[in-house]
Amino acid sequence: MVTRWLYLHGLGSGPESAKGLAFAAHLSRRGVHVERLNLRVPSFRELRLSAMIEVVRAAIGGPDDRAVVLGSSLGGLTAARAAAADPRIRGLVLFAPAFGFGDWRARNPVHARAWERKGWLGMTDHTTGELVPVGVGFLHDVESFGPDVPPADVPTLVVHGRQDEVVPIAGSRAWVPRCRDARLVEVDDGHELRESIPRLLDESDRFFAAQGWIGA
Repeated sequence: MVTRWLYLHGLGSGPESAKGLAFAAHLSRRGVHVERLNLRVPSFRELRLSAMIEVVRAAIGGPDDRAVVLGSSLGGLTAARAAAADPRIRGLVLFAPAFGFGDWRARNPVHARAWERKGWLGMTDHTTGELVPVGVGFLHDVESFGPDVPPADVPTLVVHGRQDEVVPIAGSRAWVPRCRDARLVEVDDGHELRESIPRLLDESDRFFAAQGWIGA
């Protein structure tokens, strides 16, 4: 049995994201290899949450293998939904998880109508800085899962910024109490959590040590 450590980037980001690189370097010093997955599938223009989940499940390996999954924003939502579908995932660390994406249309009716009418919505590709037309099939695919994200049945750490204006912290506050073994850490930061990376690393270390996955 092999336990793999997987990092899932957010919407418009990629495997070279700042948090992904920080965690890969930090855990490498603890003897842990972190695989930073590419969730721009099948492409950034034609994103599908369902395809992202399958990328995660394929990366875990065989039926006897296991994974610890870290995810940021949309990557956090992907991680939570993958864990609900795959018992091989043994733990989650989620940063500002996008739990409210399933009811995005209800909260953004004007943008949703424009997305439907044009067939695409411009989103920033943070790897290039360019505005890219993302097809409305992405929204339809996300909505096909429904607005409710199943509670995690594995040890879970969630870190979310109180000043997050992209993914409000209310979603994490509502989701964490529904989980079997989850803890929410609130920090004074925005969505990217850039100022809190040292805190993220420290909280994650303590979480991993408490599970016996790395040394204290």
